[in-house]
Amino acid sequence: MSLRLAWLPADPAAPFPPPASALEDPNGLLAAGGDLHPLRLLNAYREGIFPWFSEGEPILWWSPAPRAVFRTDGLHLSRRDRRTLRGSGWTARADTAFAEVVRACAGTPRRGQDGTWITAGMQAAYRELHRLGHAHSVEVFDPDGRLVGAIYGVAIGRMFFGESMVSLASGGSKAALAALAHRLAAWGWPLIDAQVEHPHLARLGAEAWPRDRFLAAIATLTAAPGRIGAWTGAFGAMPASEFA
Repeated sequence: MSLRLAWLPADPAAPFPPPASALEDPNGLLAAGGDLHPLRLLNAYREGIFPWFSEGEPILWWSPAPRAVFRTDGLHLSRRDRRTLRGSGWTARADTAFAEVVRACAGTPRRGQDGTWITAGMQAAYRELHRLGHAHSVEVFDPDGRLVGAIYGVAIGRMFFGESMVSLASGGSKAALAALAHRLAAWGWPLIDAQVEHPHLARLGAEAWPRDRFLAAIATLTAAPGRIGAWTGAFGAMPASEFA
């Protein structure tokens, strides 16, 4: 690793290096070390930083540029996707199966990826954030109650930072993302952080924002009043016909 890479101290309240000091190669690598204490994680997200590392590596902290961002009113689903969703009988809910969602995201094989970055330690850290009311999942179930897709992430103020999503049936992750975007737009939350650019995300409407623009937006949004605690009641049971 470059000598420019900062190592974080043990104190979870210790500040991060400025995101502008992140490496260009690999894109966005900012710091290493520290831990996954809730305070450190929440401080990281407020500053546009997130952990991403594999088993056996130190904890690595990232702030890539550009940043992949969804506008909650700008998700692109094809006509075919919308037609399929409307006839699916699926229903979206929130925070009814958080641990199951994280396990599914960690355990589902992904093309071009060997293993998972959602280690046991990461799963425990996000379960704790969920217990504290800061991490949330949106789950999509079929008419028989089977989980078909989901997304989870961290909410601070009026900003949602997406962490991972999973399809357990064709179109399941797109359905979960669409349900999340629909509900957040109704709440007046304008953005979902999608972290790193990917062609699949771009096809769904993700935009590539310069780091400065992203950081300025989240500084305002994370300072706004939010929704700490379970979202189950406020989110409700949303039929797919509502978000398709």
